[in-house]
Amino acid sequence: MPSIFNPNRPDRQTLRLGAALITVYLVWGTTYFALNVAMQTLPPVLMNGARFVLAGVLMLVIARWQGQAWPSAAQWRASALIGGLMAFAAMALVVLAQQAGIGSGLMATVVATMPMWLALWTRWGGERVPLTSWVGLVLGAAGALLLALEGDFSTTLAGTLCAFGAPLAWSLGSYASRRLTLPAPAMASGAQWLLGGLLGLGVAWLWEPGARAVAWNEVSLASGLAWLYLVVMGTMVTLNAYLWLLKNTSAALAGSYSFVNPVVALCVGVLLGGERLTGWVFVAMPLIGLALALILYGREAMQLARSLWPSRQPGSVTGAR
Repeated sequence: MPSIFNPNRPDRQTLRLGAALITVYLVWGTTYFALNVAMQTLPPVLMNGARFVLAGVLMLVIARWQGQAWPSAAQWRASALIGGLMAFAAMALVVLAQQAGIGSGLMATVVATMPMWLALWTRWGGERVPLTSWVGLVLGAAGALLLALEGDFSTTLAGTLCAFGAPLAWSLGSYASRRLTLPAPAMASGAQWLLGGLLGLGVAWLWEPGARAVAWNEVSLASGLAWLYLVVMGTMVTLNAYLWLLKNTSAALAGSYSFVNPVVALCVGVLLGGERLTGWVFVAMPLIGLALALILYGREAMQLARSLWPSRQPGSVTGAR
C-alpha cells in the first residue's frame, strides 16, 4: 500500500484518500437498494443511460466553469473507450444478467472478482502488485461469497455470461483510466459519462422493450427520487471519488469497494428492507476486515516482520547485519 495512507501522518493526501474510500464504500453500498427502486417503474438500460447523460452534461458544465479545456481528439477517443466499458457495458450487463435470471447471490459473488481482474491487468501492464494485496483480494472475495450465501444462486447461460462480463468490462475500463491520457478530472468524467450514457440511450431505444413508449405518468415518485440519488450521489460524487482513487492509489485498494459494498448493502437491507442477518455475516465481516488490513498495511507489516526476524545468512548469527 502506498505510504500516503499513514495514520501517524494525517496529511492532506491521506485525508483525501480516506474520504474517497469512505464515500465509495458507503454510497455505492446503498445504490443496490436505489437501483431496485428506480427499476420498479423505469426501463433499466434507458434509466442508466439517462442517468449518465445527465451526470455527464452537468460535469462538463462544471468543468468549463472551472476553466478546463475541452478534450483533444485523442482524449475524446480515450473517454469514449472508458465510458463505453464502465458507464455503458458494465452497468448494462449487470441489468441484463438480472433480467436473464441470475440470482442475487451469484451476481454479488461474481462482481466481487472485479478487483482481482483489475490487479491482473495492472500486473500485466508492468505495475507491481504486492503478494499481501493478492492475499487480501482473495480473502475479500471469500468474504463477499459468504455474505452472498443467503442470496439466490440460480442462473441461466445468458445470465452467467452477462454476470461475468460486467466485472470484466468495469475492470478493463478502470485499468484504461489509469493508463490513457485524459483531460482534467472533471472534464474527463463528464466526457466519459456523456459518451457512455449516449451509447446506453441508443441501445435502449433500439432494443430495450418499453424504452420507446415509457408511460411517464406511471413512473412512481420513489423511482424518480432513487434515479436522482443515483445521478447525484452514485455517479457525480462517488464515481468521481473512484476515478480519483484509480489515479492516486493501488489498483487493489481502489477495487476493494466491491467486497465492502455488500456489507453496506446488507445493513441497508436490514434497516430499510426488513431483512434478517444470518450466521454467515459474522464469519464474512472479519474476513473482509482482514482483507482490507492486508491491502492497506500488508507491505508495512512484511517490512516490520523482516526487521524483527531477519533471515539467517550462512555463517552468521541470527539478527546480525
